[in-house]
Amino acid sequence: MTSPTLTRRAFLPAGLALGSLAAGAATAQNAPTALTTAPVSQIDLSPRLTMHAIDTHNGSPGAGMKVQLSKYEGDDLHVLRRVETNKGGRTDEPLLLDATYQPGRYELLLQFEDYFAARGTPLPKPNFLSQVPVRFRITNPTERIHLAILFTPWGYSYYRGS
Repeated sequence: MTSPTLTRRAFLPAGLALGSLAAGAATAQNAPTALTTAPVSQIDLSPRLTMHAIDTHNGSPGAGMKVQLSKYEGDDLHVLRRVETNKGGRTDEPLLLDATYQPGRYELLLQFEDYFAARGTPLPKPNFLSQVPVRFRITNPTERIHLAILFTPWGYSYYRGS
């Protein structure tokens, strides 16, 4: 007896069927639980600067990240504040709000090496990234800016949210 030849056209539907069976079993076992709190609405909040550190190496919020916010005045950089992110990877209060939220050039300095050392992450000595600057501008003080920062010991990216 000869076995049927599996063609490309037959392979795709067969693979999809098997994949959906496996996904269904995994979904049932690993189904997320319901939210216990509702997301916080940003409607009607005044303009502000906020940030969110996301540790993509460990798949968690960047809790305990030391951050320094500075503003450029000409070529000089002046420290405005130093903060540490909370368990959600955010700061407890906006970085800039109301009268402090002004147009200009700014820098967030994130302490990656200290963050990963505090978690016992095995890293080369010296680590590839130590302190990472995130430079940005506020041009319109009537708009909110939220900086989402995704990072690993070897790289980072950030984008402007609202």
